[in-house]
Amino acid sequence: MTLARSIVLKTAALPPVKHLVRKSFLFRPLVRRFIAGDTLEEALVASEAILSRGLKVSLDILGENTASEKEALVAKATYIKMLERIAEMPLVKKWNAEHGDSPDLNRTGAGIEPINISIKLTQCGLDQGVEFAERNLRDVLETAKKFKNFVRVDMEASEYTERTMEMIGRVFQDYKNTGTVLQTYLYRNDDDVEKVISWQARVRLVKGAYLEPATVAFPEKADVDEAYIRQGKRLLDAGMYPAFATQDESIVKDLTAYAKAKGIDKSKFEFQMLYGIRRDLQEGLAADGYNVRIYVPFGDAWYPYFSRRLAERPANAFFIVKSLFKG
Repeated sequence: MTLARSIVLKTAALPPVKHLVRKSFLFRPLVRRFIAGDTLEEALVASEAILSRGLKVSLDILGENTASEKEALVAKATYIKMLERIAEMPLVKKWNAEHGDSPDLNRTGAGIEPINISIKLTQCGLDQGVEFAERNLRDVLETAKKFKNFVRVDMEASEYTERTMEMIGRVFQDYKNTGTVLQTYLYRNDDDVEKVISWQARVRLVKGAYLEPATVAFPEKADVDEAYIRQGKRLLDAGMYPAFATQDESIVKDLTAYAKAKGIDKSKFEFQMLYGIRRDLQEGLAADGYNVRIYVPFGDAWYPYFSRRLAERPANAFFIVKSLFKG
């Protein structure tokens, strides 16, 4: 599995390949299937369509590893603009009116926001300094609090895992409207699951998409899947509205069966899926009464994200090709 992922990522990094995919009109329809647009306004139009289908949204501006404090401040301003524009959406205005002045964004059930945002600490300037990035994160969370919204801090490559966990642990004391993402392919993740449970923070569980060495991550899919199911059940038991980000139907079946057996209501967790992939599974779960949230990425820095979607597991390439022929 590692070899296949490595080949895709290394091939995608070649300048001629990158240039071909980014510039050729032949790839544009494929890219547009999985990227909601270059601009926030395009992404909001796509989000409105998703919300109209009875699904939820997590909006993400693509890009990571800002090269300067100036770039990080621009990213922060974009995050704040995203929150402001979300607050203007008619469905969100209605939701805010129905949920009073102090919705408990960290709990389960009807109080879970219809559309939130996902951000990256390296976009906030983590490479420029931990304190600088934390100030930017707190500014974003303060804005989100004002608009009764939630901010998910994405998990990046393993070199950032510990710093991300430490920062979430600090800011969560003051801002309960944040949570993070945990990657089941990391050996450390059982411990990280217990840590977020002790904080009582919301978490999105993913398999993991970065190319990691066998010293820190499981190289075999079976081990990653086993960890996902084990940790997913633990999060269901903990009851902090976990989000299960997966298109893997076998995992979906395992977790839904476990929730049913344990008497855990469908409102107490959600499934998250990537924009443009497995719309049939998205709508099937929603029709069965489960909360489903679509991760909607936008922006012109889409190439690394697009490459990782192809490389994270060989099956993803199949999902993408198959998705072209599904509604």
